[in-house]
Amino acid sequence: MSGSGEVERVYSAMEEAARLLNITCSRDKIWPTLTAYKDVLADAVIVFSMASGRHATELDFSISVPSGHGDPYATARSNGLTAETDHPVGTLLSDTQERCPVHMYAIDGEITGGFKKTYAFFPTDDLQGLSKLADIPSMPRSVAENAGLFARYGLDKVQMTSIDYKRRQVNLYFGDLSPESLQPEAVLSMLREMGLQEPDEQGLEFAKRSFAVYPTLSWDSSKIERMCFAVITTDPTIVPARTEPEIAQFSKYANNAPYAYAGERRTLVYGLTLSPSEEYYKLGSYYQISDHQRKLLKAFDALKD
Repeated sequence: MSGSGEVERVYSAMEEAARLLNITCSRDKIWPTLTAYKDVLADAVIVFSMASGRHATELDFSISVPSGHGDPYATARSNGLTAETDHPVGTLLSDTQERCPVHMYAIDGEITGGFKKTYAFFPTDDLQGLSKLADIPSMPRSVAENAGLFARYGLDKVQMTSIDYKRRQVNLYFGDLSPESLQPEAVLSMLREMGLQEPDEQGLEFAKRSFAVYPTLSWDSSKIERMCFAVITTDPTIVPARTEPEIAQFSKYANNAPYAYAGERRTLVYGLTLSPSEEYYKLGSYYQISDHQRKLLKAFDALKD
């Protein structure tokens, strides 16, 4: 299929996912983003993600970009998807490239707002230590300022980072987590020290199955703005939501979101997100997957106890 044909195919799937949430895609915002990365769409890992609460009016999409395709932020700038900036957020990806092995990138956008993020993935056999990332010149100082806190709870190995250019925030995705670091007592202690909302028993059981946890930090404050616990699974029933309308909405999306790998169960990634003032949930459905996600499923989908 031609590049333009791939753009049409992925856009149509995006529209299908959005209809499940009664959200309308902004073609003017999405089409330029898909076109800028059209050469990678056929083989990319693609995820369409919803959320609860005040975040329920948006659908996010992410698209993996092979490292050989070049800097995805440079692509975004050259295609007018994001503005030039002299803020450190504009150099963080290139600074990371210079100091760390990056084997894959991704971009992230909103169906109503277009491009917003890049991701840098580190090799699975060479996760990066927190101290190395904290030393990157353009990295928010809040990373170094919270390094001791992260270390106390076994958070040191980073599997990827993301950079939000609109909100000027950074996520560190900690992997290689010990079972002890995900036990309820450890999770509650960590969240209290961070000044974040505490989940109930259902949320704590959910967190025990996490394959990654990721804080949100910024250049403006030393505070940890959010923490998310991510669970990958094929189970469409595990969202730790409390209300029937939320549970029904997540069930509808988990059981009906479009996916392009016929003959397999739909791959899902849930998130329990906690800030100082709220708790909300995310659900990403993989429209296209890779063998890496299949391996994660094999390792983590059995963690039901």
